Amino acid sequence: MMFSDKTLLITGGTGSFGNAVLRRFLHSGLREIRILSRDEKKQDDMRKVAAAANVKFYIGDVRDYQSVLNAMRGADFVFHAAALKQVPSCEFHPMEAVKTNVLGTENTLEAAINCGVERVICLSTDKAVYPINAMGISKAMMEKVVVAKSRASNDTIICATRYGNVMASRGSVIPLFTKQIRTGQTITITDPLMTRFMMTLDEAVDLVLYAFEHGKPGEIFVQKAPAATIETLALALTDLLGVPDHPIKTIGTRHGEKLFEVLLSREEMAAAEDLGAYFRVPPDLRDLNYGKFVDTGEVRISQAEDYNSHNTTRLDVEGMQDLLMKLRFIQTVVRGEQADPEG
Repeated sequence: MMFSDKTLLITGGTGSFGNAVLRRFLHSGLREIRILSRDEKKQDDMRKVAAAANVKFYIGDVRDYQSVLNAMRGADFVFHAAALKQVPSCEFHPMEAVKTNVLGTENTLEAAINCGVERVICLSTDKAVYPINAMGISKAMMEKVVVAKSRASNDTIICATRYGNVMASRGSVIPLFTKQIRTGQTITITDPLMTRFMMTLDEAVDLVLYAFEHGKPGEIFVQKAPAATIETLALALTDLLGVPDHPIKTIGTRHGEKLFEVLLSREEMAAAEDLGAYFRVPPDLRDLNYGKFVDTGEVRISQAEDYNSHNTTRLDVEGMQDLLMKLRFIQTVVRGEQADPEG
């Protein structure tokens, strides 16, 4: 077991991903699981649930190098999940997104290199591809920091994962729709034809583990994922909860939203390696050779097509329901019980 007697640090570890990793690896043989985050309330909640001696909590912020360094010393592996992920908050406060998503990543990677960490996996998002909002732009810059730091990371292997909508994670629309249904409110959807990739939290953890096991410096790993329209998602939920005629209202696309999301740009698709369930994107290691920009071109890029939520496998209502029923949150809701999306 690659994690046996090792120490794993999870930045932003009190979030959806950190909770999923903790559930998966609490009894995996890890010597220590470290949770670094800013929120002492969430840490206390997590401590009570985990109730394990090998789980250690560090109050700190990835914006502050010293607090990252304190948590990093002695760690073997790092899952870097700390981020500002909400489009509206990043749009109104773009410099906060820069401080956490870009500078926080720089701090994490610098500390990891200085502490001799073996492997670091950084979590990114489909919004980093062709970004139109501050959150996506900051995550795109985060990916550039990952590639740049990986060039001079000595024995520390740094790579990244990129995925789309993680169903029922913090900020997901699924808990909102579920609440609207259960409280008798009208479901509010932005655009019925808007598509999003659909991925379970367990699949997100699987992707990170795949990158952890197979990644080389600077590579980005993407899982092939199905997509669904927002209308299909809403109809699947109303049917599962026994109210197929529940009212649905279209409110229009919110500022900073796309009609569809892209997991791989056409430039990346031209270079990507198809691994079956995943794509591996090699890092851009071009030197200062202006010929590659001026004199010569890349035919494959002109012929390639991006990988987006409009051209991937499209789920119908039944397929969306099958995927939803894999979620513990939805299983609990369908039974008529109170459920925590992150529980």
